[in-house]
Amino acid sequence: MKLYHASSLVIEHPDVYHSREYLDFGKGFYLTSMYSQAEKYAQRFLLRGKRASVNEYWLDDDLTDCRVKAFARYDEEWLDYVGKCRKGMCEAAYDIVEGGIANDKVFNTIDLYFSGTMSKDDALGRLAFEHPNHQLCILNQNVLGRHLHFVDAKEVKLGGVEDAG
Repeated sequence: MKLYHASSLVIEHPDVYHSREYLDFGKGFYLTSMYSQAEKYAQRFLLRGKRASVNEYWLDDDLTDCRVKAFARYDEEWLDYVGKCRKGMCEAAYDIVEGGIANDKVFNTIDLYFSGTMSKDDALGRLAFEHPNHQLCILNQNVLGRHLHFVDAKEVKLGGVEDAG
């Protein structure tokens, strides 16, 4: 599977150690199968006056030696899992977690739910209308080293992309 990661750097050898805490699926290396999503995220680096790159990787098809969790939609299980991870109570039960990203619109809903302003049923009702974007998080460094392979990097400019390598 072809995957992308936006960064201010070209990352030929990714690791899970430089990830931030309390993200949707925990501390790990985040990727997406959607180039446009990675390119849009890379724009945030440009706005901070930094260089922006979209790194391309290949994830092996055979992941039978990995513990994989895939969320097909924004549902109660996804909401509970993201809630635990964002509170730092994420269980280390999986090597790879895949599912929808809590983008701005989705984040507003889950933020209202997490703050107690909105009930779980109301949050799930709102989320049912959202089409999930895609994120995949590799949480295990050994899995990252064995199954994710750097392909190329493109530098993102305000007017488009060019080879970064």
